[in-house]
Amino acid sequence: MAACDTGYLCDVCGKDVEAIIDSDLYLRYVMGEVSPLTLTKQRERHIRCNPAMAQYIVDPAFGPMVCDGMFAKANLDADFVRQQEELVTRAWRRLQEIPTLGLTIPEYPLPEVLDKWRTQAS
Repeated sequence: MAACDTGYLCDVCGKDVEAIIDSDLYLRYVMGEVSPLTLTKQRERHIRCNPAMAQYIVDPAFGPMVCDGMFAKANLDADFVRQQEELVTRAWRRLQEIPTLGLTIPEYPLPEVLDKWRTQAS
């Protein structure tokens, strides 16, 4: 089977990341952690296969995740945790909306990310 026929396999569990709404890669892209130039070169995984990121999603539609170890939010500064919860949750909500918005991939990121990239480009 050709590599393009295998879909986007999760780097952690090995299963197909079937939908963009479950994609950790696109979540990080929406947040601005992955540049559009490297998007196609990054490895994919399910959001839930990255508990260090998923623990910051605070939404009734996303069951709580716990991250163990040194990256557990219980071990981190409360202000940092609050900021991450706000950012990651907003990005996750945007990711959930993307299939219905009719956007092109360059339009996926949060508005402040797009503004930052535009400023850097000029």
